[in-house]
Amino acid sequence: MTKRSLKSAGVTVVVILISMVFLYFGTVGLWDVGVSDRLNQRESVTNKNIYIIGIDDKTLEEYGPVNTWSRDIPAKLVEILSADEAAKPAVIGFDVIYSETVDEEADRHFADACREAGNVVTAMSFSFREQPERDEDGKVVYNPYHVDYVIDPYGDLRESTQTGYANTLVDADGYVRQAMAYLDYEGERAYSLSSLIYKEYQESLGEEAVFPDTYGRNNRYYFSYSGKPGGYSVVSMADVLDGTVDSRIFQDAIVLVGAYAVGMQDAYAPAIAHNSQMYGVEIHANIIEALLEGRTQLAVSPVLYALLAGILCGIFFACARKLNILPATAVLAAALILDVVFAKVMYGRGSLVPVLLLPVCLVIIYLERMIQGYLAEVLRRRRVVDVFKQYVAPQVVDKISKDKDFELVLGGENRHIAVLFVDIRGFTTMSESLKPEEVVEILNEYLSLTTKSIFDNGGTLDKFVGDATMAVFNAPFDLDDYIFRAVCTAWDMKAGADAIAEKFEKRFGKSVAFGIGVNCGNAVVGNIGCDFRMDYTAIGDTVNTASRLESNAKKGQILISREVYEAVKDRIAVTPIGEIPLKGKSNGVFVYQLDDVRRKTAE
Repeated sequence: MTKRSLKSAGVTVVVILISMVFLYFGTVGLWDVGVSDRLNQRESVTNKNIYIIGIDDKTLEEYGPVNTWSRDIPAKLVEILSADEAAKPAVIGFDVIYSETVDEEADRHFADACREAGNVVTAMSFSFREQPERDEDGKVVYNPYHVDYVIDPYGDLRESTQTGYANTLVDADGYVRQAMAYLDYEGERAYSLSSLIYKEYQESLGEEAVFPDTYGRNNRYYFSYSGKPGGYSVVSMADVLDGTVDSRIFQDAIVLVGAYAVGMQDAYAPAIAHNSQMYGVEIHANIIEALLEGRTQLAVSPVLYALLAGILCGIFFACARKLNILPATAVLAAALILDVVFAKVMYGRGSLVPVLLLPVCLVIIYLERMIQGYLAEVLRRRRVVDVFKQYVAPQVVDKISKDKDFELVLGGENRHIAVLFVDIRGFTTMSESLKPEEVVEILNEYLSLTTKSIFDNGGTLDKFVGDATMAVFNAPFDLDDYIFRAVCTAWDMKAGADAIAEKFEKRFGKSVAFGIGVNCGNAVVGNIGCDFRMDYTAIGDTVNTASRLESNAKKGQILISREVYEAVKDRIAVTPIGEIPLKGKSNGVFVYQLDDVRRKTAE
C-alpha cells in the first residue's frame, strides 16, 4: 500500500470513528432506537390472563372526577373482585396513587377491603433529582436518580397492601421503551409497580420471580411491547361496579386498575406505535407480560460493538478498494441485509444492537471509496487528455476523454495504419543565413500548417523531429477512410506550403517547400517508454518505409507507396515513379507521385 493509500485509509478510519461516536452518543442515536422500534416491536399479545379495568369516560360520567370520589368506590371494586374466594384474581394492581386521607371511614373501608383480599398492590411514586454523591472509591459522581421525596399511599392503605413505584421512564425522544425493576431505598429493595405485580403473580403460581439483567443506578432494562394501544382486554370500571361484567372472568388473572380517559392525563408515547398514545396502565400491562415471557433486552456493550463494527468496517474498506462499483454495491447491500437480520436475531435473544450505526459507517466507506474512485478517474482522464491533446486532433481528444475503458499504460497493439512523414526541404541551408528569431518564425509557420492539416483530417500528430513531422491515421482509435485521409493531409500540406513559400520569399528572399512520404500497413502502436516518461507512437517496417519515402521526395513532391495507391486510386491522380531502392530494405519499393486529389468522402 502506498503512502497516499495509507493516508487515505487513515482519513477514512478517522471519519468512521467520529461517525460512530456521534451516532452512538449523539442525538442521531435516537434515530437508531426509533428504527429498532419499527423493526422489532411487534404486536403479539399471548398472555390472555391480564385484564385492565379502566377508569374510562363512562365511569367518570357515572361517578364524577376521580379526585371527588369517596374511597368507598375502590373499596367496593376490591370487594366485588374478591367476593368469591375461588374465583378472585391472582393480583389486583391499582395504577392510582391514594396519597391523602379524604374521609376517615371511607379510607379505612378501602384499606380493610384490601387487607381482607390479600392480593392488592397499590402505587407510590419517587421524585428524583440529580445530586452529587461519593461512590465506593470516594470519587464524586452525579446520581440523576437520587430520591428527593416519596409520594406514598395514606397510612392504613400502605399497611394493608404491597406498594410499588409507578414512575414511567420516558426516553429523550419522548417514547417509552425502558422500565425500572427496583431501587435500593433506605436499606430496602423497593420494586416498581410492574415488577411487584409480576412478583406477586409468580408467587401465586408457586413460582419464583426472575428479574432480567439491568443497568444503571435505577436498574433499567428494555422491554418488548405485546400490544398496541387497546391491545389488552379492557372493561369499564362502571360495568364491574354495577354488575354488568361478571367478576368471575378475572379468576386467577392479573387485574390492573387505572386511568383510561384522555382527561386524566396519564398517557405516553409507546415505542410499538409511534405517533400514538398509550395509557399508563396499558404500559404496565406490557411490562408485566414482557417479564412473564422473558422478552426484555439490554443494550450491547458500546466498546465491544465498536470493536466488532470497526473490524467489519476495515474488512469492507479493504474489499471496496479492490472491487468495482457493482460488486462493491452488492457487498454493501448484502452487509446491510445481514445487519438487519443480525439486529433482529440479537433482539430476540435479549440484546439490543444498533441498527443504523454499522450501515451508516459502511455507507460512509462506500461513498468515500466511490468519490475517491471518481476523482481518481477524473484525474486519470485529465492526464490522458493532457498527454494526447499535444498530438491528437481535438475530436480525438474528446473521444478519448469519453472512453471509460481507455488506459494510458505502457505497451502497444498491432494495427493497420497510414503513416505520413513531412520535412522542409532546404531548411538547414536557409537557417544558416537568417537570424535565429527568423528561423523560429519560419519553422513555427510550417509546423502550424502541418499540425492543422493533420488535425483537420482526423490524424494523430506523432512527433516533431526538428523541421520534420510524423503523423499516423487510424490510431489510437478506428478512423474511417484513414488512408485517403492521410493522402488528403499530404495534399493540404503541399497547398498550404505554396502560400507560405511565397510569403517568406517576399520577406527574406528565401524559398522552402515540403517533401512528403505516405505509406500504409501494419505497425505496433502504443505508449513506448517507461512509467515516468512515455510517448504515443508507431513503430515497425510500415513507419520506416514512410520515412524513406519522405527522404526520397524532392522539393514539393509527395510520394506514396503501391499499398496507398491501390487503396485510393479511384480518387487520386498520380505519376508512376517506378521501383526505387530504400535504405534498409533489400528489395525496392514501387512508388507514385501524387498529382491531384478528388475529395468526395474524406470529410
